Amino acid sequence: TKKFKFIMRWQDKGYLLALNKYNENSAIAEFFTKNNGKISGTIFGATSNKIKSYLFSGNKFHINFNSKQDSKLGYFKVEIDEVNTPKFLNNKKKLFCIIYTMNIVKLLTVENQENINIYNLLSNFFLILDKKDWLINFIFWELNFYKSIGYDIDFKNYVKNVIIDGEEKFIVESTNKIIPKFLINNDIYSNTEKDIVSGFNIVGDFLEKTILKPNNITFPFSRIELSNLIKLI
Repeated sequence: TKKFKFIMRWQDKGYLLALNKYNENSAIAEFFTKNNGKISGTIFGATSNKIKSYLFSGNKFHINFNSKQDSKLGYFKVEIDEVNTPKFLNNKKKLFCIIYTMNIVKLLTVENQENINIYNLLSNFFLILDKKDWLINFIFWELNFYKSIGYDIDFKNYVKNVIIDGEEKFIVESTNKIIPKFLINNDIYSNTEKDIVSGFNIVGDFLEKTILKPNNITFPFSRIELSNLIKLI
């Protein structure tokens, strides 16, 4: 019987999640695209000066994808659409936030599954980085991302109200851990730096215990680095 070659071609837009050198001239790239979800493939000539200068994780690209067989890795031809990450190379906190965000999307999404919510979240992520109160906005961004992959949490369901030194506090009954008010009231304004750092770490605990450990996924080092940096605000 005659064998037919399977050829798949499409065009899309997407954010570069990861890039790993494959050989002297090529790299394996992972993108999160608008219409095709997370896709892996080869970029030929990725080490050339013409291309490598804009192959930053977080940058947005026009993508042409070709694959000759369904079981084999396809290849990309890419053109830069939005330069995002290089704008933050001199801001270590925001740069590590980008690295972590691309990493967590890479870790927690599956191949070839469209999810327009995640694509839109990535678009909104770079708008958040331009805000003065970017970190607290990012905490809510991260919770929205987990919700989009099926891990929703309402902190109200886990706390009790207590009065400490005349001030209302929200405490997790099982651990006596204080949850910052903004995670209960969804209020991004009038929060102390201490509360913001605390909220970031609490979301990290949720990530580790509810999402990563049950799925045998290692906690991303990039989030630990980011946590260490934001303790300095």
